[in-house]
Amino acid sequence: MVKIRLKKTGAKNWISFRVVATDIRSSRDGYTLETLGYYDPKKSDEKVNVERIEYWLANGAQMSETVADIYKRAKEGKSKVRGAADPYTKKKNFKKDAAAQA
Repeated sequence: MVKIRLKKTGAKNWISFRVVATDIRSSRDGYTLETLGYYDPKKSDEKVNVERIEYWLANGAQMSETVADIYKRAKEGKSKVRGAADPYTKKKNFKKDAAAQA
């Protein structure tokens, strides 16, 4: 069975990921069938090949939850752009928002 998931790349404390199609029996960073894109949470940058992901899904592949979110954003045309911060990663603002709502 094929699974579309993230493959960890990059250096310590500067991690990035590749979106890959792989056999479920292979390890996280092991052999992959095809590289479908990338995701860099530090730079808030992502890009995936929607056409190839749809091909793999049509052939019975399953996606991980994170890849499903990335795929959904890419399909809607709302992929993250390099340098734009994620609104949910700013912990200071998160605490202020929670206090204001209470």
